[in-house]
Amino acid sequence: MDIKSAILNADFRFNKRYGQNFIRDDNLLDKIVSLAEVTQADEVLEIGVGAGTLTRALSKKSKFVYGYEIDKNLQPVLAQTLSGVENAEIIFRDFMREDIAETEKLFKGEYVVVANLPYYITSPIIMKLIEGAKKCKRIVVMVQKEVASRLCAKADTPDYGAITLAVDVAANAKCVLDVGRQNFYPVPNVDSAVVKMDIVKDKYPLASRKAFRDVVRCAFSSRRKTLANNLINTFSLKRADVENVLSECGVDLNARGEALSTDVFVKLSNKLVELKMLK
Repeated sequence: MDIKSAILNADFRFNKRYGQNFIRDDNLLDKIVSLAEVTQADEVLEIGVGAGTLTRALSKKSKFVYGYEIDKNLQPVLAQTLSGVENAEIIFRDFMREDIAETEKLFKGEYVVVANLPYYITSPIIMKLIEGAKKCKRIVVMVQKEVASRLCAKADTPDYGAITLAVDVAANAKCVLDVGRQNFYPVPNVDSAVVKMDIVKDKYPLASRKAFRDVVRCAFSSRRKTLANNLINTFSLKRADVENVLSECGVDLNARGEALSTDVFVKLSNKLVELKMLK
């Protein structure tokens, strides 16, 4: 059934609070599933089911789909779009309020996340998965194009920031598809892109994930300030101590956070933990 028809038949009213823009193009849906490399052996987690078009496409290629949807008013729409689909279960709860460990109990082993994420809550969802998921092997999400640029940015570019590093320390991220706004109903005001993040366990030897996260956030808290000044101000450290640590890690004393790669941030945070300057 056409997505517009399903919405009209169910007398569904869009809720601006949830940023609802549903994928309407079948070829695009199939392309996303293909890029996610979903097979009949895979269980899938979908966040933000919406009208169920992606859910249906995923169900055709996967073993089972568990989908979270916050808007219970979509139930009559999904009753139509997912009619006859037996290998999918829709959970009408807010994913951000769920304990990720409890969610992962749904899956027998590793699983894949595939989702058309609501723009208003994209970053928190990605961070919840990156930092909290233990069994996720791949994340493939549709996001606002400018967010995709930040997720996949290189050091010393305008888009490079804290979320870039948070993703890169745990996964290999790549923008795999640009998507025009005309592929959605209703049509949003921005274009989108699909980002694929392959999780790499123990990608970097972190002494403390918290310390790494704290150092990264500190580095980008005031982008115009040098990394040294941000470290001194954020953690109340002595300048001489900070300069010694930066020198040991091969970091220019006048460098700013956006100039440093992930491995340098790892080396720096590990050294601060080793010296008991951070936990």
